[in-house]
Amino acid sequence: MAGNIEFGKRIRELRELKLKDSPKFTLRKFAEAVGISPTFLSKVERGEFDPPKAEKIIKMANLLGIDSDELLSLADKVDPELEKIIKEQPSALPDLLRTVRGMSEEELRKLTKRARNKQED
Repeated sequence: MAGNIEFGKRIRELRELKLKDSPKFTLRKFAEAVGISPTFLSKVERGEFDPPKAEKIIKMANLLGIDSDELLSLADKVDPELEKIIKEQPSALPDLLRTVRGMSEEELRKLTKRARNKQED
């Protein structure tokens, strides 16, 4: 297991920040809430083990109150839900992603807002 130092460092940083306000963020309690062993979490945080499966990373993000896509990206993983969404329209959605690939974050947010507004109409 190669490990991911940046992912582990970020998880530890976020968990310890939350620990200042809540005892449920000790390594042991957080690991149990995520559904992994404390030993595994400790080794992930130290960069000795690879990050857990995407579903566990999403659970971590929810518990830590941050965007799951940020953590998934850091772990070099993608939300499994995105695969399902792409498979719903296997020609159109990959084409859309390739088309918007070079856009800035601001441009993408505007496009997303427009698409959401269109859905509400």
